[in-house]
Amino acid sequence: MRLERWNMGKWNRSALAVAKSIVRFSNRKLEGYGLELLRRKRPYDEDGLASYHSHDFMEDDRFLQAYRRGIKACNEDYHFHWRVHVALWAAQYCLSLDGDFVECGVNRGVLSSSIMDFLRWNSTGRRFFLFDTFCGLDARYAHADELHTMPQYAECYGAANANFAEFQNVFLIRGPVPDTLSQAAIDTVCYLSIDMNCAIPEVAAAEFFWDRLSDGGLVLLDDYGYAGHRRQKDALDEFATARAVQILSLPTGQGLIIKPPTRGKNIAR
Repeated sequence: MRLERWNMGKWNRSALAVAKSIVRFSNRKLEGYGLELLRRKRPYDEDGLASYHSHDFMEDDRFLQAYRRGIKACNEDYHFHWRVHVALWAAQYCLSLDGDFVECGVNRGVLSSSIMDFLRWNSTGRRFFLFDTFCGLDARYAHADELHTMPQYAECYGAANANFAEFQNVFLIRGPVPDTLSQAAIDTVCYLSIDMNCAIPEVAAAEFFWDRLSDGGLVLLDDYGYAGHRRQKDALDEFATARAVQILSLPTGQGLIIKPPTRGKNIAR
């Protein structure tokens, strides 16, 4: 109930004025910590993440252009700005390392085309390999509880090819992972994105590329902590533990692995 609706006498009106002053003062003091006493719209609230903290990347022209380019791939906004922000940061960092870019789980290419736009891909001289069935999950490599994502995917190989036509050195590898992993001549990887919605191919991709990953290279796991993807998380945790690395769990639902550098080796180019 709003304070103005209270039925009060002169003394109560004076108390109300004092209370309002205290609230205004408290709000100013607490805003820096992301707390508010009065009802206000949350600054960021999408894709399962709500936060009062700064998200000024959403006002950055370069970010917004890259995000719009991603949307163009499928003509649909998934409202996952912070997830894209993480991927763009990771890709930008990986330009300082040797190796190719790899994405396993592409669909029409929302995330990868955002990255290419953000990095001004044609000026980098890098290669980007995109692995996908381009028609959804392969039931041979999915558990029953993972097949719930199947209805959202349809044949999209032609659309994906058209989406990436403007970018150079981009290679679409069609077929299920792990069957297709050896089809591309990839010696060194600096950036590996994994988003296949099921544990078996995700672990297979991580295992296949781990020894090819540059020191300091990144593995971005799109669904690692996302609700409804526990099987993937458990499998990838097991993968990480076996290699004595930890996965950083992000509030976006993503996971991030940084491959430890060889002792005494400078990882930057």
